[in-house]
Amino acid sequence: MLSANIVSGFAQGISMLAIPWYFTGIAGKASLFATIYAISTFASLFWNLYAGTLIDRFPRKKIFIYVGLVCGLILTAASVAGYFIDGIMLWLAGLVFVTTMFNYNIHFGTLYAFGQELTEPSRYGKISSYLEIQNQATSVLSGTFAAFLMTGIEPGKSINLAGFVISFPFSFQKWEMEDIFALNAVTYFAAILLVSLIRYQPPKREYIDTGSIFKRLSAGIEYLRKNPALFAFGNYSFSIFVVLMVQVFMLLPLYVSNHLERDTDVFASAEIYYSLGAMIAGMFVRRVFAGFRIIDSVITLMFITTAVFLLAAFTKSVAICYFFSFAIGITNAGARVLRTTWLFTHISNDIIGRTNGVFNVINIFLRSLFLLLFSLAWFSRDSNVTWAYVICGIFVMLSGLLLLRSRSRLESINQG
Repeated sequence: MLSANIVSGFAQGISMLAIPWYFTGIAGKASLFATIYAISTFASLFWNLYAGTLIDRFPRKKIFIYVGLVCGLILTAASVAGYFIDGIMLWLAGLVFVTTMFNYNIHFGTLYAFGQELTEPSRYGKISSYLEIQNQATSVLSGTFAAFLMTGIEPGKSINLAGFVISFPFSFQKWEMEDIFALNAVTYFAAILLVSLIRYQPPKREYIDTGSIFKRLSAGIEYLRKNPALFAFGNYSFSIFVVLMVQVFMLLPLYVSNHLERDTDVFASAEIYYSLGAMIAGMFVRRVFAGFRIIDSVITLMFITTAVFLLAAFTKSVAICYFFSFAIGITNAGARVLRTTWLFTHISNDIIGRTNGVFNVINIFLRSLFLLLFSLAWFSRDSNVTWAYVICGIFVMLSGLLLLRSRSRLESINQG
C-alpha cells in the first residue's frame, strides 16, 4: 500500500507543482487558475460526501485500483493530446488539475481507512506517523525533481535548489507539460499493479451499511450530530489544512513571482522545505508532545501557524519564505498526525469514511470561500498577495481559540 502510494504520489506531486506555475508564472493567468481551483473545489463538496460512502461500502483495495485506472487514462489522454497539438492548452492543464483534485478527495480517505483497517488500535499513532512520513518523503522527491524538470539544466548553469546554488557539468532538457503528464500516467498504472499484489485477509467489519446513498450520507451526519464535541474537534483542527491547500496551489506561486520576484526554482524549493518540515513532524511530533494532551498539542501548533503566516506577510526574504514553508510543514503534518490518531481512537472503522467525508466537505466549503476571495484580481497585483497571508493567519488563530473554548468538552469524552 505504501509503495503504491509513493509511486503514484511522486509524479502526482510534480504535476501539481507544475500546473499552478504553468498558469501563474508562464501563461500569466493567475486569476483564471484561481477560478478553476475555486470551482473544482466547490464541486468536490458533493463528490467528497459520496466518496465517503464508497469508502465505507466497498473494499478499499478495489477503490485504489479503479480510481487509479480512471486517473491514469485521463492523464494518458491529456499527454497524447499535448503531443499531437504540440503543447498543452490551458484547458487540458486545468482538466488534469481537477482530475487530481478529485482523486485526492477519495484517495487519502481510502488510504487512512485502509491503514486503520489493517492496524491494531494500540498502533494507530504509529500508522498515522508512517503515512505522514511516507507522504512527505514523496513530496520532497517531487519538489526536487520538479525543480529540475521545470527549468532544465545547461552545462555551467546554476540552479537554486532549496537555497543552495548548484552548478551541473551536464545538460538536462526542460520537460514540457505533456512529458510530465505522461510520467504521471505511467505511475498510476504502476501503482495499480502494486496494489493488485497486496494479499491480506480484511478483518470482518461489525457493520457495512448497504442502504441508499442518502441513507449512508445521513448516517455520518447523524453520528456527528450526536457527538458535537467530536464534530468541533474534527473541524477546528482542520483549519491549518484549509489554508495550506490555498497557500500551496494558489498563493505561493503569486508570493514567489510577484512579492519575492523570483523564479520556478524558489517555488519548487519552498515545497521541498515544506515537505522536510512535514517529515520531521511525522517522525518526532508524538515524542515531542508525549507529555501533553492531543487537544493542547494541536492548539499550540495552530497558534504557531498563525505566527509564521504573519511573519511571511510582513517580510520580503527568500530565506523567510523557506523558513515559513518549513514551519508550516511541521505544524500542518504535526496537527494531522495528532488529529488522525485522536479520530482513529474515537470513531469506529465502519463509519470513519463518512465522518471524514463530512469534515472534508466543510473544509472544502471554507477553502472555496478563500479561493473565491483570493481570485479577485487585486490579490494578483504587486505584493497584495501578502494580505491573503494575513487573512489566513487570522483564520487559523480564530479556529484555535474556538478549539480552546471546546477543550473541556473534548477532554470529557475520555483520553483527549
